Amino acid sequence: MQPFQLPEFYVAHPPRLNPHVETARAHTKAWAYEMGMLGETVGGDIVWDEPTFDGMDYAGLCAYTHPDADADVLNTVTDWYTWVFYFDDHFLEAFKRTGDLDGAREYLDRLATFMPATLDTMPEPTNPDEAGLGDLWARTVPVMSAAWQRRFVESTRNLLLDCVWEIRNINGDRVPNPIDYIEMRRKVGGAPWSADLVEYARGIEIPECLVGSRPLRVLKDTFSDAVHLRNDIFSYQRETEQEGEVNNGVLVAERFLGCSPQEAADRVNDQLTSRIHQFENTVLTELGPLFDDHAIDGAGRAATLSYVQGLQDWQSGGHEWHLRSNRYMNDSAGSGTVPVLGGPTGLGTSGYSGFLRGLAGPGGLRNHTRTPSPPRGHLPLPDFDLPFEVSVCPHLPTARRESVDWAGAVGFYDPVPELGGRPLWTRQDNIGFDFALCSAGLDPDATAEALTLSACWLTWGTWADDYYPAVFNPTGAMAAAKAANARLSLFMPLAGDTTPEPLNPLERGLEELWPRTTATLTPAARASFKASVESMIESWLWELANHIQHRVPDPVDYLEMRRRTFGSELTIGLSKLARGGIVPDEVFATSTLRGIENAAQDYGCLINDWFSYQKEIEYEGELHNMVLVVETFLDCDRDAAARIVADLMKARMRQFQRLVLEELPIVFEHHRLDAAARSALSDYVGELQDWIAGILLWHQRCSRYLPENLRYPPAVGGGPEHPATPAFSRGPRGLGTAAARHLLPTEVRSTL
Repeated sequence: MQPFQLPEFYVAHPPRLNPHVETARAHTKAWAYEMGMLGETVGGDIVWDEPTFDGMDYAGLCAYTHPDADADVLNTVTDWYTWVFYFDDHFLEAFKRTGDLDGAREYLDRLATFMPATLDTMPEPTNPDEAGLGDLWARTVPVMSAAWQRRFVESTRNLLLDCVWEIRNINGDRVPNPIDYIEMRRKVGGAPWSADLVEYARGIEIPECLVGSRPLRVLKDTFSDAVHLRNDIFSYQRETEQEGEVNNGVLVAERFLGCSPQEAADRVNDQLTSRIHQFENTVLTELGPLFDDHAIDGAGRAATLSYVQGLQDWQSGGHEWHLRSNRYMNDSAGSGTVPVLGGPTGLGTSGYSGFLRGLAGPGGLRNHTRTPSPPRGHLPLPDFDLPFEVSVCPHLPTARRESVDWAGAVGFYDPVPELGGRPLWTRQDNIGFDFALCSAGLDPDATAEALTLSACWLTWGTWADDYYPAVFNPTGAMAAAKAANARLSLFMPLAGDTTPEPLNPLERGLEELWPRTTATLTPAARASFKASVESMIESWLWELANHIQHRVPDPVDYLEMRRRTFGSELTIGLSKLARGGIVPDEVFATSTLRGIENAAQDYGCLINDWFSYQKEIEYEGELHNMVLVVETFLDCDRDAAARIVADLMKARMRQFQRLVLEELPIVFEHHRLDAAARSALSDYVGELQDWIAGILLWHQRCSRYLPENLRYPPAVGGGPEHPATPAFSRGPRGLGTAAARHLLPTEVRSTL
């Protein structure tokens, strides 16, 4: 029996089948025999026999996911997928079932050598995995650029090497928490690898200057998440009943939320729907401005849009293949509700029945139509139960005095012309905000000079974070906000460049802070620190874009962007820079260190969301708060959402502690770190603990979030303070959103 009924899926594009599918079927079977994949014995078990191989139909997968590829390209792509699925099944038999962690590392390290920079250095293969990878690498890379090759090597190595993470989970019978799961699944699941292969299959390459941009990163991540979550729903029965797998999104939801498999599958399908909407939203709202910002020519725009179409084809085609392949639970495919308006029925049309439901579901229409709720007061705080002791730097009084004076000197208490001559802060406000206390908790061992500098950075970042929504949100002035960002970058020169004359307190503050902070940094460290500042201010444009669209963000996108909007990368980055040259860069790039940092940052950001909920939701009409995000995503009330966020925080803290205790020692050994590097890395983790403890202490003691100090932001053009109509109350605007107005309450619709 199936453990649950397949949910109704939101499939936004109809699948198309490549006409060369039969040619690819014949070719890839012959190739699999040639590489030794059919009939290969591992530990006495046959990995694949021919009937099993035929039923899995990888040529069918590739013909659906790459409908426009020519015959030769389709053959190569099909061989790539045959290899990657063979590797997955072989690795299961050889290492996952046995729990052989050391053997897995050795095997994967050697396999990675079959992607050499020059083909004449490739070693001699000793098994089908190596033979297949070596053959495919030699057939693929000659027609692609060196930049694409580097990206594809990275995604393939991630796919291979992070399989060790899955073994650790299985050995410990550990089900990952949902956030950790989605982040790690992008690599071990292979969809980022598939996204890179789309470029080869379509004969295009994304302009290199766009590859690392937020829109392209989000497209790749949302594509990957949707592919993986769909696969988890279809493969739940096989993985949990036959393979002993714990790395499955349905199982994660089932255990984390304490619900039935059916409820968990429906919840994962909601998350899948939300991720697809995030993909669509990014295409429609972010690509055009990105092209303009980088002056991309017609050919570059066409290549990028071709890539987007390739990812869309993959989603629809991959869904269709899951309905047909014998690898998956699909007996109930095609069942469910009858399509509305007498829509199409039968195999190949299953996505239609869930299409309208998906449009109105998580990430869709309801994310754009949130209406103001009546004031509900302060959000009761959870028991944070922080396992770290908090210490306060003894130089706190000096930093308090000097940072408050500094804010006045650069003009943070002056009238702001954009706000009708009203000041954004008063000196008394800033004294109550007490950013020096936050710095004193974040870095209890700081010198007086360093502590004051840290407090000034926190003051600058928070004033800027208040300034942007107060000035730009009411009018949706994206062009003005981008211009402000561009000018701020000019005040962070990497060499001896002169800076322009500052025009406002924000620029004056940065002009003063930058040389004080970077005078002793190496050029590389200075560039890294500048990138962290630019990452923070760029994230404020993302918040502004959501307000312009009246859009509550997707939960995954929110958490990943929240690390930037909160300034986490900025404050943590200084600590990391101090260890440059002692801890190798590749150690900081490991999944373990990224996981430790992300867990710490998420916990700190969610602390802020608890304390700021009333201020942001009731007084400011804010859309960027995790409790509100969960309310919207799950369509539940505030209290239910708050319980889920509290559970998520506990999971992130458990994740932080587990990674430090269990996986950090493995990093020490794997990278053969000396005593100095181990000590520096341990100190860095200790500073992350201080960072979390300091953030909680500051929120508990500062005046910024006390109900008696909350007030409505000043209206543009001055006038008496009053409850401004939140942006989201005006409903969605733009092409295709007119009908949504009729879903708003009458009292709100009358104001449009």
